[in-house]
Amino acid sequence: MPDPRRPDNTNRLLLAAAIGLVLFLVAGLLFGQELPAGTRLEPRAALATSQTAVGRAVGDYTLRDGDGVPFRLAALRGKPIVVSFIYTGCFQVCPATTKFLEAAVKQAQRALGEGTFHVVTVGFNLPFDTPEAMRDFRKRQGIALPNWSFLAADVATRDGLTRDLGFVWAPSAGGFDHLTQATIIDGRGRVYRQIYGESFELPMLVAPLRELVTGAPAPIQDLAGLLERVRILCTVYDPRTGSYGLDYRLFIEIFAGLSILGATAWYLTAEWRRQRTPRVS
Repeated sequence: MPDPRRPDNTNRLLLAAAIGLVLFLVAGLLFGQELPAGTRLEPRAALATSQTAVGRAVGDYTLRDGDGVPFRLAALRGKPIVVSFIYTGCFQVCPATTKFLEAAVKQAQRALGEGTFHVVTVGFNLPFDTPEAMRDFRKRQGIALPNWSFLAADVATRDGLTRDLGFVWAPSAGGFDHLTQATIIDGRGRVYRQIYGESFELPMLVAPLRELVTGAPAPIQDLAGLLERVRILCTVYDPRTGSYGLDYRLFIEIFAGLSILGATAWYLTAEWRRQRTPRVS
């Protein structure tokens, strides 16, 4: 260990501490910078917006299918519709959520019949979620169930539809924050039920659809249970693995800060000891 009492070593320590402090500040700017105001998604507020949509009439929107053919949502009136939102650039959560929804839809079709309800998946990341991108997303997920349409929208249609259905999202580093939400619309075109989570108990989908199709009552979800079901997408994307994971930058910042504090404390202690050590003349 260098002797802190030597002037050249003291200068080196001061220079190292200064460089470390600068690096820490730079790291804080690069890795700790917050998103612009209003872009973060707060789960409770997002859930409140989603629940407020229940009972709301859904407008007559025209989207486009994978071949670019216009698709009127109102043309499906008379039967329940299950609507989900994805963005095609998502490589983990959206595909996993869609595959789970497929399994749930299969169970509902077995219980109620294939033609008793429709499923619609809409891309919200514009301009990238084109009809071709939605068609490719469907193909990659292997979705071939009847009465399930993967649709693209223009900005005005997307904004109106997401507002009617209470779906909100916010851009973030490497992706989006949004509720993983499936919305059930009744045959009159009104929002009937919201379902949350990358996965959920099958009755949460089948029961409200059965109620709409047959009139059998479905269980009511309380607010605490809904909040427990909410899932926010992890937004840190690692292109090397093609997946989302925990953001370790905060831990790096904490480690760097503790290291700098430790080095500063060691230096100050060494200086204090040097000043208290009697000098031999």
